[in-house]
Amino acid sequence: MGGDAPTGRRDALRNRTLLARTAREVFAEQGLDAPLDVIARRAGVGNATLYRHFPTRAALVDEVFRDALTGTMAAGARARTAEDAWTALTQYLHAVFATLAADRGTNDLMTTSLEGVTSLEAVHAHNRATIADLLRRGQAQGTVRPDVTTEDVLLALAALGRVVPALTTVAPDAWTRPLALLLDGFRAGPAAPALPAPPLTTPQLADVLLELGPRGRR
Repeated sequence: MGGDAPTGRRDALRNRTLLARTAREVFAEQGLDAPLDVIARRAGVGNATLYRHFPTRAALVDEVFRDALTGTMAAGARARTAEDAWTALTQYLHAVFATLAADRGTNDLMTTSLEGVTSLEAVHAHNRATIADLLRRGQAQGTVRPDVTTEDVLLALAALGRVVPALTTVAPDAWTRPLALLLDGFRAGPAAPALPAPPLTTPQLADVLLELGPRGRR
């Protein structure tokens, strides 16, 4: 009896690691809305084992992606120290979209919302702070149009980001063209017309991203 507990713990740790690794693969292929029973089946365990380790989709997503976007956050940190805000904004958004193009799970993580995922909240907060800083400095430098808000940029990035997986199946770098057009819309210019409606508030944007997020199917 004395050796059963350590063996049980080793088995539990092995199953948890296997489930997290398999979930990463499935999320990369199918997005964060992938059925959880597909993950369990591919990992070779029962659904009960999966739910014992990860009782909610949010818990599994948090485990899988906790350290997945350190490169994006590092790119944001570099962008905030650059002197030219417009160049920094352009380079940062290219880095973000290169990450979105890499796999569908990361794309969902950056362009939607799922309640209860600490890693997601941290990534969104860092992204928001980076864009807010670059917009503020770009507007002060006269390179970003003065009526663009952080919510405007985040909503546009979420909308364009959602089509990146489809674009990359057609041509790997196809996303660079609409991103360039989007950036051109943020640039200050003498003939830029006034925007037709008020920007979204922060709570409104949060509601939009939540609506776009995984619907919690098993």
